Amino acid sequence: MTRQRPNIIYIFADQWRRQAVGFMNEDPVYTPHIDRFSKEGLVFTQAVSCTPLCSPHRASLMTGKYALSTGVFTNCKTGLNMMLSPDEIGIGDVLKREGYRNGYIGKWHLDEPERNKAEQPLSGADDWDAYTPPGPKRHGFDYWYSYGASDEHLTPHYWMDSPEKIKISEWSVEHETDKALSFIEENCGGESPFSLFLSWNPPHSPFHLVPERYKKLYEGTVPERRDNVVIREPFLVHTGETIAGGEQRWEEYASDYFAAVSGIDDQFGRLMERLAQLDIAENTIVVLTSDHGELLGSHGTMAKHSWHEESIGVPFIIRWPGRIAAGATAEILNTVDIMPTLLELMDIPVPRTVEGHSLAAHIKEHEEFGGGVTDEAAGKERRALISAYPGRLAAITAFREAGLNHLAYGWRGIRTKRYTYVVDKGYAPGEGGARWLYDLQVDPAQQHPLALKHAAEHPVASELEKELKERLTGIGDPFEI
Repeated sequence: MTRQRPNIIYIFADQWRRQAVGFMNEDPVYTPHIDRFSKEGLVFTQAVSCTPLCSPHRASLMTGKYALSTGVFTNCKTGLNMMLSPDEIGIGDVLKREGYRNGYIGKWHLDEPERNKAEQPLSGADDWDAYTPPGPKRHGFDYWYSYGASDEHLTPHYWMDSPEKIKISEWSVEHETDKALSFIEENCGGESPFSLFLSWNPPHSPFHLVPERYKKLYEGTVPERRDNVVIREPFLVHTGETIAGGEQRWEEYASDYFAAVSGIDDQFGRLMERLAQLDIAENTIVVLTSDHGELLGSHGTMAKHSWHEESIGVPFIIRWPGRIAAGATAEILNTVDIMPTLLELMDIPVPRTVEGHSLAAHIKEHEEFGGGVTDEAAGKERRALISAYPGRLAAITAFREAGLNHLAYGWRGIRTKRYTYVVDKGYAPGEGGARWLYDLQVDPAQQHPLALKHAAEHPVASELEKELKERLTGIGDPFEI
């Protein structure tokens, strides 16, 4: 008897850093359900986000292509004509063609804001938000309970198949988990497999919008700081703007951020318990990850969009009982590798448009040897291309007025298992111009980078700059080194 293709449940939180989970023994965060899950699945301890910003990551996740290749180089926001093109081949499109029943729940942030087209959209969408109607812009997802971009975590809203806004008075993660459970229960008994992409917004800021029951877990304790946290007043963010800083505000930010992660853990536990009760765990691939991290005061900065580990590093655990052996691997997994890896694991052809590379062979080596896979099992060391582009409208305008291509600026880098090498040309004209080499083995907190004027000053930098040039040429990136 031919085994049915597996179901897949892909769960990703927004702005959840790799360090903020209990089993990693880095941040002081309470996550018992995820810790247990880490012992049942394969943990990628060095998974990274190729462009650590919401919309660019999501575009790369859905297509297996780099941000510049999708055209989504920054967030889909008001004043900027940007969205994931309906012509792109996404993982949902592929799964639908293969007979999957597809569901998407939560934050989408891949459609152009409706306020770009109308002052008062029929859907009521405001700011960066958008209702995405049924059709090609949903990329193969039939069940739709989603929104574009909104951070009202305790009073969220959603759209289904009409412009009528659905307003909810409940923490978004809990409400979306309820919807996910209903989708799974309704689709687990059919002849066709299902896929569900569940996109939780927390622990994305504002951090304080989290239920009190999770805040109480951290009441009366002062969060332990990472070695590289620098308290500033105010803190810097990647946009060039600032937010309130100081000791007290940092402690509030950190406690609330960890509380949100503990809340995610609680809701994830509900999902895993229900899979076991429905007896479908053995034929269901479950992935738990995020779109990028959160600096949370590291290097005196907040949010994301930097090349530092707290920004690019994401948790990534994949479980498929009986097919993927539990354990951990230090193999580099980049955003663009996720789509081809999942499709190959499911014996589904990978579209030629994909720019990432499958790690299915590495995972199968892990399966064959029963865990504890060595770096050599995957052959040549994998390296991740990471990048960021100027996205503020004022910055883009400034580049254009100076006769410069804004897409040729920002920063680009290569992340290996030991090193991060970055060339930074800045987010505004006149900024940047630096090369940085970080030895993560010697300096895991990235406090003592080697500043270089030319890559030739260091053999590792010279090697990585050569690869960086080749990788950028390969995707048509105008960044000049």
